[in-house]
Amino acid sequence: MDKRQALIERLETSRAMMIAHLDEIDKNRKVYPLWTVREILAHLSGWDDATIGFIRDLMAGREPATPAARGLDVYNAETVATREGLSYDQVYREYIETRRVLLDLIREMPEEMAAQTATLPWGGKGTLEMIVMDIFGSHEEEHAEDVHKLILSSQ
Repeated sequence: MDKRQALIERLETSRAMMIAHLDEIDKNRKVYPLWTVREILAHLSGWDDATIGFIRDLMAGREPATPAARGLDVYNAETVATREGLSYDQVYREYIETRRVLLDLIREMPEEMAAQTATLPWGGKGTLEMIVMDIFGSHEEEHAEDVHKLILSSQ
């Protein structure tokens, strides 16, 4: 299987898992002490943004930027804060759109770039394949599971 297709399938699976729960929960419900469902979607969009930048830099022949170099917690807080004034519907549309852009970029990039070692969004070295398969796919699924647990607890 083409590595790009495997990445796309992983991202589509994790996204479908999250979306499956969104209609079942109050959008203003706290999932974590500081985050509602809206903030989780903003957070996930922020990581899609970082991955989009990573791929664009690779495709342009540049070393990828490190938007999370000051730490994951700082980056997470920034990605949520930059979307603070947006409604749930606006955040949801961005959540869908950033993933569409990410998937399109994966389709467009040469397959060998999936395994090209470069600077990761948080620093250090790794590959897009590692970002998607080892980190972001399961990261989104963990958030989806936390939302699902809240749904089950309120039934």
